[in-house]
Amino acid sequence: MTVTTPSSAPRALSRRLRAVQVGAVAEGFMLWVPIEKLFQTEIGFDAATIGLMAAAYAAVVPLLEVPTGILADRWSRKGILVVASLAAGASALIGGLSQSVPLYIVAAMVLGIYFALSSGTVDSVVYDTVVEETGSSDLYERWMGRVRIVESVSLAASAVLGGVIAELTGARLTYFLTIPFALAGVVAYLRFDEPQLHRTEERTALREHVSTTLHAMVAAPRVRTTILLLALTALLSQTVFEFGPLWLVDLQAPPGAYGPYWALLVGTLGVGGYLAGRLDLDRRGLVAVLAAVLVAAAVVLSTSRQLIVVAAAQTALALVLAMLGIHAGRLLHDAVSSRIRAGVSSGAGTFSWLLFLPFSLVLGALARRDGVQTAGWLVVGAVAVLAVLLVVVVARSPRTTPQPEPHPAEVVRADVSGPPPVDLVCQELVTVVSDYLDGVLPADWRERVDDHLSGCDGCSGYLGQLRTMLDRLAELEVQQGRPPQSLM
Repeated sequence: MTVTTPSSAPRALSRRLRAVQVGAVAEGFMLWVPIEKLFQTEIGFDAATIGLMAAAYAAVVPLLEVPTGILADRWSRKGILVVASLAAGASALIGGLSQSVPLYIVAAMVLGIYFALSSGTVDSVVYDTVVEETGSSDLYERWMGRVRIVESVSLAASAVLGGVIAELTGARLTYFLTIPFALAGVVAYLRFDEPQLHRTEERTALREHVSTTLHAMVAAPRVRTTILLLALTALLSQTVFEFGPLWLVDLQAPPGAYGPYWALLVGTLGVGGYLAGRLDLDRRGLVAVLAAVLVAAAVVLSTSRQLIVVAAAQTALALVLAMLGIHAGRLLHDAVSSRIRAGVSSGAGTFSWLLFLPFSLVLGALARRDGVQTAGWLVVGAVAVLAVLLVVVVARSPRTTPQPEPHPAEVVRADVSGPPPVDLVCQELVTVVSDYLDGVLPADWRERVDDHLSGCDGCSGYLGQLRTMLDRLAELEVQQGRPPQSLM
């Protein structure tokens, strides 16, 4: 682990994460995005084939997210980011070469591979770099926010530039001009000094690694709840970006309104990233206010017929969701071990897709049959669930990366005659660690300890240090001609 003084930690973080920020800027320059629908109509797409393309893309991302996340944990997260940038470039190349619907669908599926590779990997490397340099996750939101800020600026600038290029030269060129930016992302990630936290633990067989990852996602209540929080946040954010323009269509907004409206939505990614690093999102009062803003903004979508009011409500939704996405990511990373971090984070992304697909179908059907305002009540319901879950998760979550403090000699042993707590915390683990190491801890308690260790870097390291100390002391006992005894 890199050792830095408090004064040098910010400078070291800035140096190490600069490559990630440059990579995010490069990948955000997808010049073809603002004119994609125009280009699709030029090569023969209609509403039915656009739906087919969306289905193909939506099938690729959740199918690959968890496997590629596990690959990132076992192989190299930097390597996965490099491959992701290559996939983005390949998608732009295939899209630019497309003269028909089938080839363009292939381009969309390759783009799905890019998103699957990136999902959970960028935030994992940012989190581990912050922990390596500072010893805690306190600065994660600030630095993840900075990545989102530069990404947002890149998306906005490329949208404007792509429209100008398409106007002057044609839509196809925007695809080819995107390729150099994707290759610049490859160069940036190759220069990244990858954190090594996920490699400090003993390497396990692939089957065991997969089992540990899946077990952490479904067995630990804290992880399950945080994954649900992340998935709902992602679902609603995608809903705003995918379905938000339908409200403008319903209100017969003039064509000139769409540009400023889209700029506002894209800008929320950067502003949300900035605020996530400046606000203390563990404060219950602040979280309650944000939850109220979410619900109020969603209700406006189902009640207002004023264009400016609706646009402001969607902007407020997107802004708060951008903040919550970063904060929920930190809570999830705090709850799992580094060696399975990218896999679990990718699993949260997969779950969000599995939720979004039926949600989007129902929302689209309601909007077509009864209008977007009626469909908006479905959004209100999802937002209400998110608001309640947000308050519960923040109320139960510890503030910093768990680190057991007491020395075992100073800890009173816990009473293990009763059932163990559902979600064992660090201090409770310390009180039973002696029985755990001696092999006399009841089976139900031992299972809870194993669950906690699979998701806590601090306690895993603590237990490893105790085992090393006990092994050394046992060796001394043997050298002195005495049988080794339990030292706990």
